[in-house]
Amino acid sequence: MEDIIIEQIEDYALNKKERPKAQFSQIGVVGAGTTGQRIILMIATKGIEVVFLDLSEEIIQHAYEELAEELDNRIEHWGMTDGDKRAVMSRIKGTTDYADFKDCDLVIESILSKQREYSLDIRKAVFQKIEEHVSRHAIIATNSTTTVITELASGIKYKDRCLSLHFSTTNPGANIVEVVRGLHASEDICQSVRKFATLIGKIPIPVEESPGLISVRLFVSLIGEACDALMEGVASKEDIDLTMRNGLGLPLGPFEMADKIGLDRVVRWMENLYNEFGDMKYKPSPLIKKLVRAERLGRKTCMGFYTYDAHGNKITGMQKVTECQ
Repeated sequence: MEDIIIEQIEDYALNKKERPKAQFSQIGVVGAGTTGQRIILMIATKGIEVVFLDLSEEIIQHAYEELAEELDNRIEHWGMTDGDKRAVMSRIKGTTDYADFKDCDLVIESILSKQREYSLDIRKAVFQKIEEHVSRHAIIATNSTTTVITELASGIKYKDRCLSLHFSTTNPGANIVEVVRGLHASEDICQSVRKFATLIGKIPIPVEESPGLISVRLFVSLIGEACDALMEGVASKEDIDLTMRNGLGLPLGPFEMADKIGLDRVVRWMENLYNEFGDMKYKPSPLIKKLVRAERLGRKTCMGFYTYDAHGNKITGMQKVTECQ
């Protein structure tokens, strides 16, 4: 039998120019914790490939399981089909090797660290490792709200490619992204990232570099004032939350939102802003620090300002607390 000759159909094309690669066809995410996973799904559900990196294969496998579980939850609530889930999961790839970011147009750092100084060193090292493997035109961003992007970018060669890109992951229905321009970021980079935000169905909010951006600075001020009002006996936490929900139209009151975000995370934001600005309005309230010391961190531990069941539903009256996951 004669050998089969295989020829590429492209050889017969009238024009052999390579098809240009679409910008933002692949996005990288460093860190597959709760926030990282929400960013991954936010992007992958819009038809874009995502490569996420974490420290070990065990963590990556656990992230896959949690991502699939979240999509199953959406299926149960008629938010997508089984076919949609398979399509989304097929766009997500986990890795422990920074070299797998080589084709990414944008890499978003979304790691978690409790101490600001320690966190800064880790994030700087992550930025440097990313730059070693991505193209010159790839954008490097952080999802951090209280770490200044200019400081993070100080250790890399091409500082003009760096900015902050803060997604509101605590409210899945939020359709805004805070796009923060640092000292070195070019206007072209900022415009490209704003286009990316619209590509995934978000409204880009231009923000000048400032720790806490818009969302966190205003939120921690609100929760601090709510704690003061509670400690002064102005009203109960239930009535303070009710006033903010019904009076000002917020979806959650300050204590409910703090429980949802995680009280340890809120304290970390407050401490970072207090260290940065030295303003007492950012200093963590003794009340919220007391809850954190007692490991009452909010919904994730089933106890914070309120008590919750394993599904994050607030428990009232004589309901019993079920085991938290």
